[in-house]
Amino acid sequence: MKLPSVSSFSLKDAMRQVAGGVSVITAGIGEERTGLTATSAVSLSVEPPTMIICVNRQASAWPVMRRYRHFCVNVLAEHQHAVADRFAGRGGAKGVARYEHAAWQPLATGALSLEGALASIDCEIEEFIDRHSHSIVVGAVRAVRVTPGRPLVYAQGGYGGFAAA
Repeated sequence: MKLPSVSSFSLKDAMRQVAGGVSVITAGIGEERTGLTATSAVSLSVEPPTMIICVNRQASAWPVMRRYRHFCVNVLAEHQHAVADRFAGRGGAKGVARYEHAAWQPLATGALSLEGALASIDCEIEEFIDRHSHSIVVGAVRAVRVTPGRPLVYAQGGYGGFAAA
């Protein structure tokens, strides 16, 4: 029995219903810094500490990650939606310009940590697993910074905050 195919629009529409924390993924050093906004950064394991991100191989950050073999997951606080927009490419910012109007600090791998992010998880890349248009990037955690605050959440095409019940 052949199952029906599902359109990419249908899947995107369905996934917009899932509320997720917003992260900015940074990679590169100096003038080769770039990054992207993601809602798909997850821990693979805590023993050993390992993260997974999924990156479109057409994204400007993908070849930089391959070259530098690092990334930093910066979990955004609810007031950092402007940073999320810049790294999502809204307003046309690319590469190093995405880092403007915020303070950054290098961690163990050289990837940059956002000042005021709720968490910054610095990873050395262990493996790239290519599937369809994306690469699943597996990173060994080399440094972690945590700051108190409330997370930025994305759902149904917009940003919001989160308050525990």
